[in-house]
Amino acid sequence: MAHAGTFCFYEEIEFLIKSGLIKGGSLENAVVIRDDAVLTSEPLRYSEEFVRHKILDILGDLALVGRPVLGHIIAIKPSHTANCELARQIVTQMRKPLVAAQTFAPPPPAGTTMSATDATGIAQLVRQQGACLDVAQIMQIIPHRYPFLMVDRITKIEGNRVVGVKNVSVNEPYFQGHFPNHPIMPGVLQLEAIAQVAGILMLRQAENAGKLAYFMSAESVKGRKPVRTGDCILIEVELTKMRGKIGRAKGVCSVNGEPVSEAEVTFMVVDQEGQ
Repeated sequence: MAHAGTFCFYEEIEFLIKSGLIKGGSLENAVVIRDDAVLTSEPLRYSEEFVRHKILDILGDLALVGRPVLGHIIAIKPSHTANCELARQIVTQMRKPLVAAQTFAPPPPAGTTMSATDATGIAQLVRQQGACLDVAQIMQIIPHRYPFLMVDRITKIEGNRVVGVKNVSVNEPYFQGHFPNHPIMPGVLQLEAIAQVAGILMLRQAENAGKLAYFMSAESVKGRKPVRTGDCILIEVELTKMRGKIGRAKGVCSVNGEPVSEAEVTFMVVDQEGQ
């Protein structure tokens, strides 16, 4: 199967090149189909080369499951989209016992210390409906530490929504250089606070237990009012979309009930190194 070259349609080439998707492609390692003609610099390696490469695609996409598939796979007009969806469905079935155990397991005893690599313990912690987390528990979920931990506690976790709190102290290290005579919390750090709370929300998903949420992008970022020393920021984040490893959330920071900043953030969930 490995020798079977990939193929594409002539009409797709311009789009693929502009999208940077076929940088290693040439007529020496790929076949181009135009109407009824097959464009290639050498004869096809197999009479059924197209079918062989489709099989190779299935093998590669199902390798994302992380375990060998002991089964007979029949595919009709397969594509990477369909293959990856099959892989997701298999992973969902694999995780059902873990999800059930996490759903019906009792909450951890008060004061229990859990390792950051204890995926089951972390999942139980953040999956509790209406859960409140102190700063020690937050640091068991996300990797941030002083002076870059921008959330002091989580006051509520419900469904796809989480509420966090950040107390802005005059002792914050950034006030030494950011308007020291007129201390205002930088807007970019309010964005970081939204991102950290959103990361906690994404890791609440059972399939993301023990993983990391990497920040990818921010859109519709708006600063409404300045945040000063002594303010208590309420950080409300709602997960709006989750597809595979990519999640999107909308966050709003407010002080005394008035919005001070907001943003839409996108994340990618990845395994921690060494796992």
